Amino acid sequence: MGSNPTLSTIILCYNHPMKSKILVFLQFFIIFLMLLPFGSHTLYLYPGLFITAVGMIVGFLAIGAHKRGNFNIRPDIKESCELVTHSIYAYVRHPMYLSVLLMMLGITVIYFSYYELVLYLLLVITLLVKLTYEEHLWQCHSEVYEAYKKRTKRLIPFLF
Repeated sequence: MGSNPTLSTIILCYNHPMKSKILVFLQFFIIFLMLLPFGSHTLYLYPGLFITAVGMIVGFLAIGAHKRGNFNIRPDIKESCELVTHSIYAYVRHPMYLSVLLMMLGITVIYFSYYELVLYLLLVITLLVKLTYEEHLWQCHSEVYEAYKKRTKRLIPFLF
């Protein structure tokens, strides 16, 4: 953000539109595969439904904290966007990713199989890559993001 950016800063701040499109595609493709009825049976219905419901609540809180037009499914930073630091964002920087992970964890619990577990782990990896990319872009876009990072957790309030 200074007057002489380093090569690593230029690389990290480079927003290539295909990066975010590929990450979003992977995210939704994995979710699609997880939702396919692949010879699975219901294992733990009520705990899975509870986890899924908690994920939905987290998602609604995250969406509700945004001004209209400020929300973006891709990790790209819109020109007119504002950093949201209130509501659930005061505790966790990526509540939408947390929401997706909780909802799909609920699905994994309901239809537990090694197939579901492997797909869930792939989803976790994909979302960690996506949020890391988004954080790099935010650091290049907003000088207040570094302070925000220091007072919040990435995904799990008070832990991580």
